[in-house]
Amino acid sequence: MSRPLLVVVGDSLLDRDVEGAVRRIAPDAPAPVLDEETATDRPGGAGLAALLAAGRGYDVALVTALADDAGGARLSELLTAAGVAVYPLPLPGATPEKIRLRAQGQVLLRLDRGGTEPQAPGDAPEAALEVLRAASAILVSDYGRGVARHPRLRAAIEQAKAPVVWDPHPNGPAPVPGVRLVTPNAAEVRKLTGDAGGGSALATAQRAGHLLRQRWRAGAVAVTVGADGAVLCHSGPTPLVVPAPARAGGDTCGAGDRFAASAALALASGALVSEAVQEAVAEASAYVAAGGVSAALAPAEAPAVPRQRIGAEEAGRLLAEVRARGGTVVATGGCFDLLHIGHLATLQAARKLGDCLIVCLNSDASVSALKGPDRPLTGQQDRSRLLAALDCVDAVVVFDEPTPESVLSWLRPDIWVKGGDYADGGPDLPESDLVRRWGGQTVIVPYLDGRSTTRTIAAARGALQNEGAQ
Repeated sequence: MSRPLLVVVGDSLLDRDVEGAVRRIAPDAPAPVLDEETATDRPGGAGLAALLAAGRGYDVALVTALADDAGGARLSELLTAAGVAVYPLPLPGATPEKIRLRAQGQVLLRLDRGGTEPQAPGDAPEAALEVLRAASAILVSDYGRGVARHPRLRAAIEQAKAPVVWDPHPNGPAPVPGVRLVTPNAAEVRKLTGDAGGGSALATAQRAGHLLRQRWRAGAVAVTVGADGAVLCHSGPTPLVVPAPARAGGDTCGAGDRFAASAALALASGALVSEAVQEAVAEASAYVAAGGVSAALAPAEAPAVPRQRIGAEEAGRLLAEVRARGGTVVATGGCFDLLHIGHLATLQAARKLGDCLIVCLNSDASVSALKGPDRPLTGQQDRSRLLAALDCVDAVVVFDEPTPESVLSWLRPDIWVKGGDYADGGPDLPESDLVRRWGGQTVIVPYLDGRSTTRTIAAARGALQNEGAQ
């Protein structure tokens, strides 16, 4: 089964960062001398948008204009190596290049090559039109140099059945009619509409966004407002304001490309426009916070799946870390067959008692012995992953015995938490004697009455029986 396909259309350029050190002034001019130490090439423009989308579960193709020169060859090499399929249009003249001379993280000078005047690309090959027809989503990344004006490409995009996201440029053409989402930034909407920006930034974004949506006959316009997130203007009069998860300073180069590419991928997955914009804001914010384009494209800094501490080895590492800094280890246990609000309340309350929370989880065999042969409904691997994904849980250890005494004996938590109806003045709590051996303490946290896995299962079965009887 083939993977879904994102097709990026637009102007590409070659970015080069030259890093060095300044130790002297030139003898023949009052200018600093940069001693070059490293030089890094990367795709820019639509090429960067394609690169940022690659490796995220989609095949990525790029329809762009490339000159027959060293810059065009280098761009093709970088993109192909990253898994992007390049569909080139002939570009007269030279491939645009932007060269940044940097020292200690600061740009001293930018040198642009390839001319300032856009060059109309040559005819689109049939293969480029075919890949547009096969797209699961299309992103037009317009950098105002002519690809987005190409008549055959525009016709193919307008006829495409896939959702289209259009990232416009003030020097570029209007999006084709019927685009699902247009993603200008605040500065671009002011240039595109002539709006001087009277009133708040939100008012400007709302006013200009609605004007552009009507002018372009687009489904929606999401105006990105930097660290403040985005303002989504759709068919209704009231905009949807999507704030960034957190303000983060950093290199914003490529943040707009990350936003547009994330929105296109979300729409390709069936998301609503509002959901796609929320996901795009979160992705762009995380991108900037992580260090921007340099961090995103560095192999050592590639986004990683957050580590889930599951198993005795991972729990042991956590214990050592917490105890090395004099922290308090908290543990609790249970089957957690179907997670519900009662479980969450117990876990959140337990986590507040110390510096880490380790959940001792009954294995499938242990649950069956306790609850009967028809339990658990959810296997121990899935139960472990669900628990470990909660912010209030730091590690999960699975045990096979009917009680957690064995695992407690090597964990030796400072606090053992019971969540349930034990606070009735009855006998001492299970495991209390064991926990006292190493000076630990057993406590009860508030219990949400009426919430239990057994009751949930019974209610579901009763509902099914009633439905079957009707």
